[in-house]
Amino acid sequence: MQNSEIYLESLITSTPQEGTDLAIKLARKSIAAIQTDLETRKNLRGNYAQDTTQLIASAQVIAVEFQTIAMANNYWKP
Repeated sequence: MQNSEIYLESLITSTPQEGTDLAIKLARKSIAAIQTDLETRKNLRGNYAQDTTQLIASAQVIAVEFQTIAMANNYWKP
């Protein structure tokens, strides 16, 4: 990834909701790193927006990211 933006300073979040938001952000950033052309990503969006298989696959990526964040946060146990 050529962009030097630091978008992930920590996996630690205050709540599971913040963890979910971070998981979504990580998934989106991963896609942007893989497909660097914004116009191509925009053009492809319509394809997967109507395809349940691709939507489920996207949800699975977010779930894996969330699992990692939850572990880093000791599952938000006190």
